Amino acid sequence: MKPSNIYPRLQICLERIFYYYRKPTQYGNSRDEHIKYFLFPIKKKLRISPIFSSILLLSISSCTKLIDIDPPLTNTTVENAFKTDATAVAVVTSIYTKLSAGTFGSGELRSTSALLGLSADELKLYENASNQTYIDYYQNSLNSSSVTADFWSNCYQMIYLTNSAIEGLSTSNSLSGSVKQQLLGEVKFVRAFCYFYLVNLYGDLPLVLSTDFSRNSNLPRTPKTEIWKQIIDDLIQAKDLLSRDYLDASLLNISNERIRPTKWAAIALLARAYLYTKEWTNAEIQSSELIENSGLFQLVELQNVFLANSMEAVWQLQPVYINSTEEARFFKIPETGPGPDWPVSLSIHLLKQFTSTDGRRNQWIDSLIIDNVTIYYPTKYKSVATAEPTIEYTMVLRLSEQLLIRAEARAQLDKLDDAASDLNRIHLRSNPEPIQVENKQDLIDKILKERQIELFTEWGHRWLDLKRSGTIDQVMQKITPEKGGIWNSNWQWYPISATELSRNTKLVQNQGY
Repeated sequence: MKPSNIYPRLQICLERIFYYYRKPTQYGNSRDEHIKYFLFPIKKKLRISPIFSSILLLSISSCTKLIDIDPPLTNTTVENAFKTDATAVAVVTSIYTKLSAGTFGSGELRSTSALLGLSADELKLYENASNQTYIDYYQNSLNSSSVTADFWSNCYQMIYLTNSAIEGLSTSNSLSGSVKQQLLGEVKFVRAFCYFYLVNLYGDLPLVLSTDFSRNSNLPRTPKTEIWKQIIDDLIQAKDLLSRDYLDASLLNISNERIRPTKWAAIALLARAYLYTKEWTNAEIQSSELIENSGLFQLVELQNVFLANSMEAVWQLQPVYINSTEEARFFKIPETGPGPDWPVSLSIHLLKQFTSTDGRRNQWIDSLIIDNVTIYYPTKYKSVATAEPTIEYTMVLRLSEQLLIRAEARAQLDKLDDAASDLNRIHLRSNPEPIQVENKQDLIDKILKERQIELFTEWGHRWLDLKRSGTIDQVMQKITPEKGGIWNSNWQWYPISATELSRNTKLVQNQGY
């Protein structure tokens, strides 16, 4: 953004928001509350439509190099937001701003790394933690009344934005062909990304594909199989629409920034979707297409994996508030030890999975001693500095996961030697000796273990792997009592909040709540 070019009232708004970044005020303790407070007079003055005001809010809250195009600030409707390339790009870019800006514990998709890690056996919660949301996820004791960090409502807000963009882009006749195609691919990809998490966290759910509120507010839950079909259809379309190259904010130039989805991001998520739906052949085909593009994607040294624009990155999110990732700020415990702002550490169950010679144990985990107790915490992201330059981006999709996807698909297809080879490409990066396997089941078990220690604290992989592998009851019956809770198999699906149930009388709560 360029504040000097913005309507004066908006400039005042921005200055006050920037002041909030330094010091919270009486207008609320969260950035969103503060921004909304100062956005209201602008919305009233400019008569901005409800949809576009949400888009403007997201754009304002970024104010970083993620977007170099000023968002439209006149009496704008969703229709004319898609009249020019610049405004259309700004609208879609605001969606990534929302993805990037979500804080851990808020129910935004970004917080899957923390909350799903607490639900599983990855993280240990600080014994004096007072945040009830963290306690509920940790003890597997969520209920319809206590859901304050709600993935359901946050994901559907994102889906509403993508549906609005799809409708606006599809009816626009004034955009450049290449820009329109890229943006359509991007929003279909993001919609699939949101539904991927919804279907894995809640099971059957309403399939919302438009912005028709009267219709959407009364949709019943659609079977999981239909949700998966929509996810795969969106990703197949996105794969065809998206550029093979990473593009800059204008979508006109090739960039080295890996922060906009490409064809390869669609392929990566499509391979994962096929793995989850047990379409092994398709999972192998998709992951192979990406893996074989060695000119663009390569495994890198452990200390470089999570750097901005790493060669291992398929898609990353850029920090938007300050110049370090939410992961670094949340997981990296200071010398003073755990507390309300740093409430989690790594569980002993995860630590036991690493051998003493595993390089990931040294590069991605650190420790400190408090009152003669050693506390271990993840350091995949190391920088908590707020000064330029930003050196790390949040990793969303990466090459190593694709190798593990292909390994598992090949094992299921009885291509055991090829599967073991893929597994060892990951394993040997951080270990001196290859993994030896005895049979098909042993190989599959070792692939799942490798996923546990390679992908820990990344987007809830462990929790989702326990569910799809059918091992969640076996693991959580032991783990949940240790965390102070009681395990019930129904609780592998999160509850729909009472608020959402009251809004849509056709919704049915998940069993057990």
